[in-house]
Amino acid sequence: MSSPRPRMTGIGRVLVIVYAIMALAATGRSFVQIVEDFEAAPVAYSLSAAAAVVYIVATVALVKAGSPGWYLVAWIAICFELAGVLIVGTLSFAAPELFAHDATVWSGYGYGYFWVPLVLPMLGLWWLVKGGRESAEAPPALVEEGSSW
Repeated sequence: MSSPRPRMTGIGRVLVIVYAIMALAATGRSFVQIVEDFEAAPVAYSLSAAAAVVYIVATVALVKAGSPGWYLVAWIAICFELAGVLIVGTLSFAAPELFAHDATVWSGYGYGYFWVPLVLPMLGLWWLVKGGRESAEAPPALVEEGSSW
């Protein structure tokens, strides 16, 4: 019997690396924004901090998505991320005064990050649908014990 395919190979590994990079970028951005001039744009800077938390949670959840609990956390985090990108992206065009001082990670659907924040959750959800459940639900591999006789 063959064991299930490891999750952290190929596109899964790349996806986790990109999520980790976005987590670092969003965390750094929000930290600098909040420390330097929070009063100038508290909504935008708080949204940047929220994005950082979402990217951190999504990164950890994708790495551990082999267990059913973390698989669910990955789904929730990535769906929240997609909703955030779509809502904040739309608001940044519909009500630009909310983001007049400085943009968030999700402003303009992530244009400041080459639209990675818009594409990333779609890829994350695709990856969870494609292969995320197989290792979360796979039964433990049976080891055939052979006789040495």
